[in-house]
Amino acid sequence: MIAVLTGALDDISKAMRLHRVWVALAHEDIGDQHRRTTLGPIWLLINYLAFAGTFVVIFGENRSVPHFAAYVATGLLVWLYFMEVITLSVTLFAREESFIKGTTLPLTIYVMRLTMQSVIRAGYALVGCLAILLLVRTPLTVDWLWSGLALIMIMIVTPAVILVFAVAGAFFPDLSFIVQNLMRIGTFITPVFWIGPGQGIRGEFYRWNPFTYFLEIVRLPVIDAEFPATAFGICTIMIVLLWVLAVLLLGRCRKKIVFVL
Repeated sequence: MIAVLTGALDDISKAMRLHRVWVALAHEDIGDQHRRTTLGPIWLLINYLAFAGTFVVIFGENRSVPHFAAYVATGLLVWLYFMEVITLSVTLFAREESFIKGTTLPLTIYVMRLTMQSVIRAGYALVGCLAILLLVRTPLTVDWLWSGLALIMIMIVTPAVILVFAVAGAFFPDLSFIVQNLMRIGTFITPVFWIGPGQGIRGEFYRWNPFTYFLEIVRLPVIDAEFPATAFGICTIMIVLLWVLAVLLLGRCRKKIVFVL
């Protein structure tokens, strides 16, 4: 066990020392994705606004959901981020196969590269979310700082989530198809545009869905000007557990990944 932890922490520490590498690679990736476009990465902002705007227009002012536009905007910000991170994580090591087999870089480099990419893309979506909140005149209160803390917590858990799904995806390639389908379904069983907890099966989806609590820690301080203590506590526990699992998987599997790709 000590060897496992030592190996994992050594891999992580080496990647942290090479932070300029994964930061540069992430920026290059974002630039390459929009190299021949006129607006460049601004399309990331437009995509979010188009998606959120469509939800608000189609579903209208849902009277069962107070502050519906703000509710949807904040919910989509968090959900789209997690959906992208998890979907891309499953095939991460397969996409990076040539680098993994051709270099001696620590595996965490690729994890942090994807983390940085996702954070950059989410930054554009955040600008769109703030624009919607201001447009619908959501009251600006000091409680918004709790939402800022929640976003930091989400960034902290991102590398752990990527590691868990990337390792699992390397050993079980079919997982990518399973995850894609589950994330599509998750859009409807996660309270992105409906309110909970409610009764019956929908209430169970609300209570037992881990994404619910990450949505709440970002959303409730903005919409209800309150500190969701329970949601913050649950999210903290999940973050710790995910990092423990990620470190154990990294320590046990980092030398095996190259042989299963």
